[in-house]
Amino acid sequence: MNRTISVLVEKDSGGLLRIISLLTRRKFHIESISIAGCERKYYERVTIVLTNSNKEMDQAYQLTKQLRKLLNVVSVEDITALPSVHRELLLIKLQLNPIERNEIINLIKNFEFRTKIIDLTESIIILEVITDSRKVIALQKLLEKYKILELIRTGEIALTRE
Repeated sequence: MNRTISVLVEKDSGGLLRIISLLTRRKFHIESISIAGCERKYYERVTIVLTNSNKEMDQAYQLTKQLRKLLNVVSVEDITALPSVHRELLLIKLQLNPIERNEIINLIKNFEFRTKIIDLTESIIILEVITDSRKVIALQKLLEKYKILELIRTGEIALTRE
């Protein structure tokens, strides 16, 4: 089971390193990590998605306590079980023949992904997909039969609904 942890930190060049070092020392596997500015001027929000199916709830609780002790950490919240909205961005560049190009255009029109065509040439299409990680993975698998030239995914970001 993946765990999603939201951490509010003061802007500091070493903050992310301290968080990653703690996770590595405790042998947590980082599925994704995102850090960016937030609603507060001198702060950043870090969203961490951990894959740790063999770790107990107690260890996740201990991790949140240890994160709170780090320098420049303002708040830590395990939002795994909370009502929340999760999003991830996928950019993918495909090389296609005209028939495949039409297939892709029809696929994104008829599929329930938030997908946009960012760039389109005679043989290349670049897609932008913004949705939850599960759907990003599903679309990525659907597109594997085409010639993928480049692909990049951001880390997951999340906000609680309350």
